[in-house]
Amino acid sequence: MHNLSDDEFIQIINFTKREFGIDLSQKRTLVESRLYSYMTRRGYQSFPHYLQSLINDRTGQETIALANSLSTNYTYFMREVEHFNFFHDTILPYLTTTVKSKDLRIWSAGCSSGEEAYTLAMILSDYFGNAGFEWDKKVLATDISSKALEIALRATYSEAQIKNLPGIWKIKYFEDAPDGGKRLVKSIRDEVIFRRFNLMENQFPFKQKFHVIFCRNVMIYFDNEVKRQLVKRLYDCTAAGGYLIIGHSESLNRSESAYQYVMPAVYRKE
Repeated sequence: MHNLSDDEFIQIINFTKREFGIDLSQKRTLVESRLYSYMTRRGYQSFPHYLQSLINDRTGQETIALANSLSTNYTYFMREVEHFNFFHDTILPYLTTTVKSKDLRIWSAGCSSGEEAYTLAMILSDYFGNAGFEWDKKVLATDISSKALEIALRATYSEAQIKNLPGIWKIKYFEDAPDGGKRLVKSIRDEVIFRRFNLMENQFPFKQKFHVIFCRNVMIYFDNEVKRQLVKRLYDCTAAGGYLIIGHSESLNRSESAYQYVMPAVYRKE
């Protein structure tokens, strides 16, 4: 199989940017290696053959497969722990005194293999304790990669993957998995709803607004215009007084966003 020509590379870059908002123009080696691996597995003889199949596919399966191949699902438990501390120590006390419906709506956008969403569920369990039954506090977790979501739904992690978690959590919230590793207990698994979702959708389908949105280390792959549009859509589906939490390596242009700055990587809708 021949190397991608410049024109072929530009075609796939334009497609991924249009469909997923991801700018991989500086990631040619990654694109080529992952794309060749996928094409070999599927029996494509050339890039033009593959691209024609991608463009003509009406089922959407080839687009999903491309997202699975090119997306980078890197995460781990307690990543950027300051956010989780702020969620527990500041956000939850505020929300539990202001949300009269006792219906907390939390979104883990770009959830990857589930570590972030499950961490939020464990924090909620710890925070509410025996009073948890009084609240509807499920976490919506979405990602563009169906492969990552499959891992998340299994909810099984190695000892090394959970090493950063508090010792009491390992005892309280994990059990031995039949095939090895540690699996989250059913009470935590049931608190997270996983769905495949593309953040590039022009309109978000959510009927109710979220009190907290975690969208961390997602926008680093977007150019400024795509990021600006996404932040506007996130703002529109954030409840008044709600929070947006992004990655420490990310920031919002305060002159372009209606969110109010709280602290590094934390913003609020007044």
